[in-house]
Amino acid sequence: MMMKKRMKMRKRRMKKKKKVMRKKRKKKKKQIMKKKNREMKKVENMKKKKMLKKKKAQKEKTPLVTEYQ
Repeated sequence: MMMKKRMKMRKRRMKKKKKVMRKKRKKKKKQIMKKKNREMKKVENMKKKKMLKKKKAQKEKTPLVTEYQ
């Protein structure tokens, strides 16, 4: 009788432990994904800024047509 009860309690405890571990793993995964996404966004923004700078430089280099007339 006592053994059965003890086993049940142990089983319940293990279930809870597994659940908690799963949650922790999920949380960690989520954090890693967030970090990756943040880095990706940063890189994209840098690329965009570079492109804008290039475009601006290109625009400044090319003379306007009205200057010729």
